[in-house]
Amino acid sequence: MSGRHSGEELPGLDLERLHAYLDGAVPGLVSGTLEGRVVAGGKSNLTYVVTDGTGNWVVRRPPLGHVLATAHDMPREYRVMSALRDTAVPVPHTHVLCEDTEVLGAPFYVMEYVEGTPYRTRDEIAPLGPEAVRGVAEALITTLGDLHAVVPEDVGLGEFGRPEGFLERQVRRWGKQLNASRSRDIPGIDELHEKLAATLPEQSASAIVHGDYRLDNALVTPRGRINAVLDWEMATLGDPLVDLGLMLVYQNQPVGSGEAPATSAEGYPSPEELVGMYAAATGRDVSRLGWYVALGCFKLAVIAEGIHLRHSQGLTVGAGFDRVGEMVAPLVERAHTMLKED
Repeated sequence: MSGRHSGEELPGLDLERLHAYLDGAVPGLVSGTLEGRVVAGGKSNLTYVVTDGTGNWVVRRPPLGHVLATAHDMPREYRVMSALRDTAVPVPHTHVLCEDTEVLGAPFYVMEYVEGTPYRTRDEIAPLGPEAVRGVAEALITTLGDLHAVVPEDVGLGEFGRPEGFLERQVRRWGKQLNASRSRDIPGIDELHEKLAATLPEQSASAIVHGDYRLDNALVTPRGRINAVLDWEMATLGDPLVDLGLMLVYQNQPVGSGEAPATSAEGYPSPEELVGMYAAATGRDVSRLGWYVALGCFKLAVIAEGIHLRHSQGLTVGAGFDRVGEMVAPLVERAHTMLKED
């Protein structure tokens, strides 16, 4: 049966083409007519849930239009999730990666649909109650420790990145991104970049780095268990403390709508508690973590400045982009504070 859907169009996803492709690539996976919907949330890769009435799957592809290939790397996401399948890190089961752009107009992959909630705001997670909220945070840290304990060579990821010089390259990379995103004067940001480069810590033993590890990139069950970690497009091999540092940046960051983040709910541990849990679970030296938090602030500030530039040029679609530029100055200020305390 050919795949089609009723209702509104799905930008970037032709269900008939998808159905025909899956019939050949994964025989028996799909049976009935396909219907689909775009999953809300996120301003990066496009995510759809498709169903034939019996089974449900998730399709991921890059955004519509011209994008940097390295920023929306479908093979990278697919490879790391496939590699982690038999580890303690919960990831969706992957079905197929298609790099033939004739099918949907861009590379894409299909994975299993996993139940769970990606908690973003305090109002969403608070009804669980303080004890359960704390349990979610503990599960998040435990899972991060499990990820950083995976030996890349043991799961076929020994060549997944270049750990040597990772931190230096990160600082340089985001400095280049800043130069490409400039549209206004940002007090203190160049000094921040220089100070990060001048105070590099001794690199922690390399591991698989998620690259954007935070609560709303995890699917949480009603009982507070993490069913899956998502959004692996930035994954690489490097210093895993960048994951912990960025996670702590997000903890105090309002969500895009200006609402309080889920991490501010009653019961959610303080940053100091979370760092202690991570250190206990991994045995890693976290004495220079302030530098990693500052790097996370710098990275988010540069990303926000890039979005601000695109919005000012009329190149963003959707709500909330007009306020992203307001994030930059507080992030720069926080980074300077963290470096003074480091």
